[in-house]
Amino acid sequence: MPTYDEIFEKVQTTLVDALGVDEDDVTQQATLQGDLGAESIDFLDIVFRLERNFGIKIPRGELFPENLVQDPEWVADGKLTSKGLDELKSKLPFADLSKFAANPDVENLGDLYTVDMLVQYVQSKLAA
Repeated sequence: MPTYDEIFEKVQTTLVDALGVDEDDVTQQATLQGDLGAESIDFLDIVFRLERNFGIKIPRGELFPENLVQDPEWVADGKLTSKGLDELKSKLPFADLSKFAANPDVENLGDLYTVDMLVQYVQSKLAA
């Protein structure tokens, strides 16, 4: 089982290749969208590269839930409802929701995806 640091280095390389960013920019706390400029189309590429680089299978919608903001019970006035936050917690157990929960604006969802979260996600897949 690879260590956290070994997984981080591979995730870092994966993101440098997928997003064309500088290795120095890919820190543990960097957000995929805000800091690294990832767009939704990049997420598919990132998933594909993670699967290939780590030899894991990532079911569609598991890492990047697609239909979260479509459900009226989960989103109201552009913000996640408490039900939506609960759903998000169950779908993204490695995301740090503490800051997001204070202002659960749908537009800030992308900021939940940090490099560290990806590393933890991959780690859980490798341990399974």
